[in-house]
Amino acid sequence: MWIGLFISFVFGTCVGSFLNVCIHRLPIGKSIVSPSSHCPACSTPIPWRHNLPMLSYLVLKGRCASCGAPISARYPLVELMTGVFAGVYYLHYGWSLTTLVYFCFTAALIVVTFVDLNFRIIPDVISLPGIAAGLGVSFFRNDLSPMDSLWGILLGGGVLLAVFFGYYLVTRREGMGLGDVKLLAMIGGFLGWKAVLFVLFSSSLMGALSGLAVMASRKGNLKLAIPFGPFLAIGAILYIFAGPSLMNWYFNLIRIY
Repeated sequence: MWIGLFISFVFGTCVGSFLNVCIHRLPIGKSIVSPSSHCPACSTPIPWRHNLPMLSYLVLKGRCASCGAPISARYPLVELMTGVFAGVYYLHYGWSLTTLVYFCFTAALIVVTFVDLNFRIIPDVISLPGIAAGLGVSFFRNDLSPMDSLWGILLGGGVLLAVFFGYYLVTRREGMGLGDVKLLAMIGGFLGWKAVLFVLFSSSLMGALSGLAVMASRKGNLKLAIPFGPFLAIGAILYIFAGPSLMNWYFNLIRIY
């Protein structure tokens, strides 16, 4: 088990290194394939020994080996997160299709989260293929049927689309981006329609609490827009690990009363 866990973690950190490339390049329309990794400050290509996940950041003390420019702490953070998720999924599901599906899904959510935090956008190149992928893999899964996946896509996209247009009709302003609509549709495709209900509730709760915290810190002024994508992503991850049991507990509680 420990060898498999170690391999999963190392593999995850390597994938995390690639996710950093996606986070940096996708919002500005650059290829994620070429050119090879290079310093954003001096454009010097990064040799493999300076591109080892997390280790190189620690050895170089968070600075470019060529020009000394600081390297964002986001890079080792993303690598660590991806490695941890790879290890956790391995512990839960072993070497299985479920592990692969959840890991790829989580990797996409990590990219979405950091892109949305930095640029206030959710790349269509992640969400739209993700919707198709979620539905496609449901034909090979034992824990989610294609109908559940399809209803998840329709419910996820439909609910937020209704909120989007409803808010616009009332205020003549956009309360959220269409990227959130497509992201929740992708989440529904991978996790099913029941997950959409859980993710909507949990993400809205987290968003509301975060909004109140921002208002308190800014003395009631909430001109700073808070991206909703990260809350949707966190809600989806919560559902994977605890959502079904929490929903069963809730529905059983309703039956009692």
